[in-house]
Amino acid sequence: MTTPLRIAILGAGINGVATALWLARAGHRPILIDPAEPGRAASYGNAGVLAAAAVLPVAEPGIWWRAPRMALNPDAPLFLRWRYLPRLLPWLARLARHTNNAEVDRIAAALGPLLGDALDEHLSLAAGTDAAHYVKPVDYLYAFRDRAAFDAGAAGWARRKAAGHRWTTLEGDALRDAEPGLGPEIGFGAALHGHGMITDPGAYLAALTDAAQAVGATHIRAKAQGLRRQAGSVTGVHVGGDMVDCDHVVITAGAWSASLMADLGLTVPLESERGYHLDLFGSSIRPRGPTYVSTGAFVATPMEGRVRLAGVLEFGGLNAGPSKAPFALLRRQVRRAFPGLTWQHEEEWMGHRPALPDSLPVIGAVPGVANAWAGFGHQHVGLTAGARTGRMLAQLITGTRPNIDISAFAPDRFA
Repeated sequence: MTTPLRIAILGAGINGVATALWLARAGHRPILIDPAEPGRAASYGNAGVLAAAAVLPVAEPGIWWRAPRMALNPDAPLFLRWRYLPRLLPWLARLARHTNNAEVDRIAAALGPLLGDALDEHLSLAAGTDAAHYVKPVDYLYAFRDRAAFDAGAAGWARRKAAGHRWTTLEGDALRDAEPGLGPEIGFGAALHGHGMITDPGAYLAALTDAAQAVGATHIRAKAQGLRRQAGSVTGVHVGGDMVDCDHVVITAGAWSASLMADLGLTVPLESERGYHLDLFGSSIRPRGPTYVSTGAFVATPMEGRVRLAGVLEFGGLNAGPSKAPFALLRRQVRRAFPGLTWQHEEEWMGHRPALPDSLPVIGAVPGVANAWAGFGHQHVGLTAGARTGRMLAQLITGTRPNIDISAFAPDRFA
């Protein structure tokens, strides 16, 4: 039996927690380091969908013609804090290089294997733990105004099909049977098969963390303030006034990962996509499953004790507080899509999705450092890919080659 390794994992979202659980199951001693409770950032505030077919980048061809109008339209799901624009422009310039059909094909081909078996990966991660009952197989319904609106996205649906996904189209009574709460302005649907959902992302992450601690992981609730390096390796993490010794370090700090990567000598163009959600309690309508409403570009998900609305995107950096307009937009859009919906009270949330300009995450070894690894930047598919990402990081650390090609996710691809 090999000597157990001490692995410092900086960031306790789904990527960090999944890495810790797989390493602990293998007999090692992972140490989760995060100033917040596990799963309280982007891993908490998502739509809860294991979106296996979400292989398309956010910035597709033609986005540059639409984006300025969207940013000025209060009914569009894209918001911008204009004072932040000068800082954002270099990142947008990098993003522009990837908004052509060849790049979209490359990105979709890379994301397909990472996302495709998300439901099975989460079932495997949660197996034998209290987290297992939060993982549910479901169809993922895309709802459109009409067939023409669905057909307008034919290129994207072709890429989903190329990734192995299948769906059933629904119109008229078939659509009403599938989702009775939808209003008359929604006339067409596509139910993607083989998907899943997490019925309470925050509770799911908490249960996974408990499971990891039960088999040898530890959790330090504090901020990692720097790394100690000796002879080309990381030997410790500065946490408060203490030093946490380690044999390996893993950067899974989401939108806060760039400064930690800089400590390792690597500049990463990481940006925050500020995501918003509303949790509706005591709702009069409960969708039968997660439903993406294309007319409002949001997802309505039936979670434990509430319905969650998620999907608005805002650029404004890590430091500014929430804006009011995205929440107001979610309220307007859900009333249009589900006109009979009322609710007793609600909770607002804003968080930071870590985004890289090519819409691909960073997963793998940090070059030039013998024992440093990274797993962040999953943008809007962090929960979906988190179970597999954690498994792959654990495999890499313990010398096992992952069963998919991860070269497209190389940490130094922006160098």
